[in-house]
Amino acid sequence: MSADAPLVRGPVAPAVAAEFPGLAVWSCAVGPPARGHDPGVREQLALLSGRFHGARAVELRREPVPAAHRVFFRHVGLDPELTRTPIEAAALERLVAGGHRSGGGRLEDALLVALLETGVEVLAFDPDAAPAAPGLRTAAPGERLGADPALPLPTGRLVLDAAGRPLAELFGAVDPAVRVGRRSAGVRLVAVQVPGVPDISAEEALWTCQEALGAPPAG
Repeated sequence: MSADAPLVRGPVAPAVAAEFPGLAVWSCAVGPPARGHDPGVREQLALLSGRFHGARAVELRREPVPAAHRVFFRHVGLDPELTRTPIEAAALERLVAGGHRSGGGRLEDALLVALLETGVEVLAFDPDAAPAAPGLRTAAPGERLGADPALPLPTGRLVLDAAGRPLAELFGAVDPAVRVGRRSAGVRLVAVQVPGVPDISAEEALWTCQEALGAPPAG
């Protein structure tokens, strides 16, 4: 296993921090993912599929980390029965597909493994779009996400931000231009810690993702 990239806690706008005590965003910068699929990660996904059988999927929402996400979703105006939390969406997909299958590449597999192992979603951004630790703030009036086509951001919606640029709605749409591509020099991994989720869960999500990527710390 390569050395872990240092985890950095990003800024949370004061008004957001006051309204949602305990809300945090963590990130780390790693080099390009190892090429090709890792048989070990594929085997891990197969083993994880066994955990998310029908009965577990039903009980999942009562577990501490998924339950904290459901509470937070309601606090920010998202109905978790309509907009499913990341771990519940993954569990439902597993039931429909009959298992967690290897995705489009090493990065997609690593993100899924981290989510299934910890219940915390990890996002991946091109490091040029997020050269420093992203933070959390509310969308300004008239602000838009992306450019072609631009997606209007509802005023006050929580967004992940890098140097004044909205990268994504929190638990929502991501600007396509900031996604990791073939020419990306590395990856900025980001995990949002909602209130009620312990630090170790967010940290473990990033460490798990980095290990599955087989990527060294950036730089």
